[in-house]
Amino acid sequence: MRISMKHSIAALFVILSSISINAQEIVSPNGKVKVVLNLPEKNAAHHLFYKALYKIGSKFVEVLPYSKLGINRAEEHFTDNLRFIAASKPVAIHDKYEMICGKRHECENFGTEKTFSFENSDHQPLDIVFRVYNDGVAFRYVFPNQSDIKINIISEATTYVLPDNTSRWMQPYDLSYEKFYPLNKTGLSANKEQEWGFPALYKVNNHPVWALISEADVTENNCAVKLSNLKKANEYQVTYPSARDNFKREGVITTLPWHSQWHTLIIGKLSDIVESTLITDVSEPSKLTNTDWIKPGAVSWIYWANNHGSKDYQKVVEYVDLAVEMNWPYVLIDWEWDVMANGGDINKAVDYAKSKGIKPLMWYNSGTSWLDPTPNDRLLTAEKRAKEFSWLNKIGVYGIKVDFFAGDQQDMMAYYIDILKDAAKYHLMVNFHGATVPRGWVRTYPNLMTTEAVYGAEWYNNNEILTDKAAAHNVTLPFTRNVVGSMDYTPVTFSNSQHPHVTSYAHELALSVVFESGFQHFADSPSAYKSLPEEPKNFLKQVPTAWDDTKLIDGEPAEKVVIARKKGNQWYIGGLNGKDVPQTLIIKFDFLDKGNHDLHLIKDGKNDKSFSSEIIKIKKGSTVKVECLSRGGFVGVIK
Repeated sequence: MRISMKHSIAALFVILSSISINAQEIVSPNGKVKVVLNLPEKNAAHHLFYKALYKIGSKFVEVLPYSKLGINRAEEHFTDNLRFIAASKPVAIHDKYEMICGKRHECENFGTEKTFSFENSDHQPLDIVFRVYNDGVAFRYVFPNQSDIKINIISEATTYVLPDNTSRWMQPYDLSYEKFYPLNKTGLSANKEQEWGFPALYKVNNHPVWALISEADVTENNCAVKLSNLKKANEYQVTYPSARDNFKREGVITTLPWHSQWHTLIIGKLSDIVESTLITDVSEPSKLTNTDWIKPGAVSWIYWANNHGSKDYQKVVEYVDLAVEMNWPYVLIDWEWDVMANGGDINKAVDYAKSKGIKPLMWYNSGTSWLDPTPNDRLLTAEKRAKEFSWLNKIGVYGIKVDFFAGDQQDMMAYYIDILKDAAKYHLMVNFHGATVPRGWVRTYPNLMTTEAVYGAEWYNNNEILTDKAAAHNVTLPFTRNVVGSMDYTPVTFSNSQHPHVTSYAHELALSVVFESGFQHFADSPSAYKSLPEEPKNFLKQVPTAWDDTKLIDGEPAEKVVIARKKGNQWYIGGLNGKDVPQTLIIKFDFLDKGNHDLHLIKDGKNDKSFSSEIIKIKKGSTVKVECLSRGGFVGVIK
């Protein structure tokens, strides 16, 4: 029998009321976000609970009801036996940093930090560090004592409790994070394991407040985590990945001191969620001193329209020529380049690209999961990476795409980081595919340009599911997956691959702005792009792939989204209709500087395969209504 949320909260109240409580608060710099910890007095040992609140007007709204904290090692537990020792004074966290890729170039890490120290019943220490930001909360566990003896961290009690009937958008857990984010109010899934991947979005009932659960700053001494609500539908507990056949270990093996990754909860209006940089704010600063060689850009990509095209030299030449015509700086030579034929090999293909002023990128199999696609055994060790990366430098390759990773276990986290470190030594940019969701590495290793971890346009090649779901899915991703990092959806396809798409041409064009990715892989065939009318074609020749600022203008998951992104002095706007009926999207220009501006608008034409365009005079405070077809969209440039 399932216990109702009402009874669960009542039981929790009894527990908290039965002990002497020391409530501690941490408040964000602007006073809008607050965390409350219910700490047992020093002579009591009990479970530890926390809750998060958000201020609307003069009142605080509960975003996260009291939820458990705690962590377990194989030899020591730190859950129901914690004794509070001390709390630090609040410490201001405030530093500014720059990002090469992402939604904003100049970012600010601005919050309040407080450390709570505990001992378990064996007098072993545990610190829990909380940071409260203007747009959310982050916390991590720390074992501060020193020991060279390796320990096994096996589980957490960390839980996120949601009220009954909460609207939530969560993807069932998948090793490559390639699932949908459907609206769900029960917490139940067709997946009997009841496991969910990050990020996880929910709306606070009856309030214009949203929250996005994720994590950041995962290191070689962490595994990535997921959520499970198997025990209670509204209680999402942090769980560690299961062992693999070739990696039997569960949890983390480490010496001490040790800290977990940051558990993050972005909180605020929907615009606060979309615009947040909390994931990189709490991540370790860049380890690279020279980043002049890291250049975001558009990529001509062969695989989508020609699954085995990269083993055909003549096909590769076509995509190099497309990059030249479209003013895209890169071409990606995908799997099977090691068996390239039909007039040339990989060396000749790279030389051709360079002769045309195009920078080649090359695909690799990680060698840890599906081994059939080749090349599949060139990156697994430091020695192999050094040999391969040295060769790539010699022939003139600028970056790598690494595909088919085996999971979220500690060894995979170390492997991702080793690839980023070693690639940086050879000035190689990196794209992870078939991979874990972004967890802040882009700040620490800015040569990470993008990550797949999304049910993207590749799935038009695999089955018919995306055909009917694409529009609503595309309008959900800006509020979920793309919030936490660059997303290699491989967008903007006008022709059909193995399975058709029913989004309009203007909808597809708008994905180039709505979806953020440091490497934006434009996936369609050369003929599809060359046959575009001049205005959308010219737009694709000029649209940036890294941004100075991002604003959510309007939106609701699965229904609509209007996003403005700034590069230099110019704003680009993308709008998507996620519905199967026509819809009017509204652009409010409150974000503009004073003065008169021209909005160059490209929108749906008379049918879903045509465009119409116009120039509209606007100024700060103006409102423009754009009529969109079902599953339609628009782009705009403000000049």
